[in-house]
Amino acid sequence: MNKLFNLHNGEENKEKVLENVKNSISFSGSNFWILACAIMVASVGLNVNSTAVVIGAMLISPLMGPIVGAGFALGIYDFTLLRKSLKNLLISTLVGLIVSFLYFLLSPFKEAQSEILARTAPNIYDVLIAFFGGLVGVIAVTRVEKGNPIPGVAIATALMPPLCTAGYGLATGNFGYFAGAMFLYTINCVFICIATFIIVKYLNYPAAGLVDNKKASSVRNWITGITLLMIIPSVYFAYRFIQQQRFYDKVSQYITKEFEDKGNTIVYRKTFYSSDPRRVELAFLTRRFTADQIAEENKKMADFGLENTKLIIRQDSAFLANANKIQNNEAGNDAAKIAAELNAKIDRYTFNTENLYSEAKAIFPELKSLSAAKQEILSDADSAAVIPVAIYESEKELPEAEKQKLRKWLQVRLKVDTLELYNRKK
Repeated sequence: MNKLFNLHNGEENKEKVLENVKNSISFSGSNFWILACAIMVASVGLNVNSTAVVIGAMLISPLMGPIVGAGFALGIYDFTLLRKSLKNLLISTLVGLIVSFLYFLLSPFKEAQSEILARTAPNIYDVLIAFFGGLVGVIAVTRVEKGNPIPGVAIATALMPPLCTAGYGLATGNFGYFAGAMFLYTINCVFICIATFIIVKYLNYPAAGLVDNKKASSVRNWITGITLLMIIPSVYFAYRFIQQQRFYDKVSQYITKEFEDKGNTIVYRKTFYSSDPRRVELAFLTRRFTADQIAEENKKMADFGLENTKLIIRQDSAFLANANKIQNNEAGNDAAKIAAELNAKIDRYTFNTENLYSEAKAIFPELKSLSAAKQEILSDADSAAVIPVAIYESEKELPEAEKQKLRKWLQVRLKVDTLELYNRKK
């Protein structure tokens, strides 16, 4: 067992390790250029939501140098080295914030992508990743053969992406994102440093000078206090994260059992966990609901553990009004008669487009405008053909799948079998 857990096998000369650590602390020359490039790569990767580019930024980032240096300084009680490490870490942090802030301020794309959102809500799992990733990193630093762990540690501890996410939060004025990303960055820095301290003490690195028990105890107390300061809110955030995931799971179970398993096609789905009450918004391709049916569905949600949650179904408001009118009519009036009266009022060349754009916008947020009409096509033949036509304008070109979904939705909404769909920009 002693041989199995012995870290002294393959250990590099302690003086050489310390020299390498001290050299990696400073951000000047090549280290500064690498830092600047890593900041830009991380910012671009977050902006375009490219996981591969973000990973590349993690690999080239030199931010671990001063953090490991601070851990070594605490472990050998070298407070000159500690001050130098913290000073360089502070400088690199400020440079990262400023450069990423300027990039996102100038970038035309301000939408928060999944790569950014993933770094705004740290929890206890991030503490574990930072600590054990830091352990692996420091063990690799103290080996003669560095081996493969170093790139993996750079990816696992991920210092540069949360720092650039904080810059994004500043540039967009979203201080919630800024605070969450900076907390994640701080967690990574602190627990890599603590992991380094533990390994340095375990490997018995000699103290830089004479250290009295009072000073050693003070270092341990500071480390304990900072650890608790990071862990306590992380546990709270982890609890919230777990509760949120359970809520999403219950929503999925409810939607699957009540709608999808019954053959209903859902074209829009959005869940609002933080609102009060919580909301689940749905839109269906063909199915329509009356007010009574929606109220009944809201009651069913409690059976799935979705208390304090409201179901909102986005649908044709004209249909809902007509359905309620049918329900409230006297027994002698039936749905067919009311529908016939309404259909008789439709002009030959127009649709009832009341709320058409707002309903389409709720399902297809990219839309900027939408119009629909019946176009008369004249030809040499005696009769004229009338073709339903819809013209839309969007912020960016809709993918083919989205176009087909929009066409199908419009066919159902406008009650036509065929429909020509055109992009206004073309």
